[in-house]
Amino acid sequence: MSPISDVEKRIKDIRRKTRRKYSAEDKIRIVLEGLRGEDTIAELCRREGIAQNLYYKWSKDFLEAGKIRLAGDVEREANSTEVGALRSENRHLKQLYADLAMKNDVLKKISPDSDTE
Repeated sequence: MSPISDVEKRIKDIRRKTRRKYSAEDKIRIVLEGLRGEDTIAELCRREGIAQNLYYKWSKDFLEAGKIRLAGDVEREANSTEVGALRSENRHLKQLYADLAMKNDVLKKISPDSDTE
């Protein structure tokens, strides 16, 4: 290896080790600031010291995670035991209504003051 490539490798290693790590809260804060649109994405990225492509990656990940989470909530509710119990109760109430409606029709037909058709 030439001395220049050793120096370049060492500089890359130092940069990699000193690269700032952003917490999830920082990423969310930055993405939400970008979505508000008060500043341009370029201004926001300059102020935060990040590349624009990193902002767009975080933004895509943020929106995708939200979409997955919302879809997961719908699936979980649709499969819950509570929904099954409600469906069972609904069937029971429909059957009860049908029985009562039929009895009501019979009583109307045998009642002396009902109009016979």
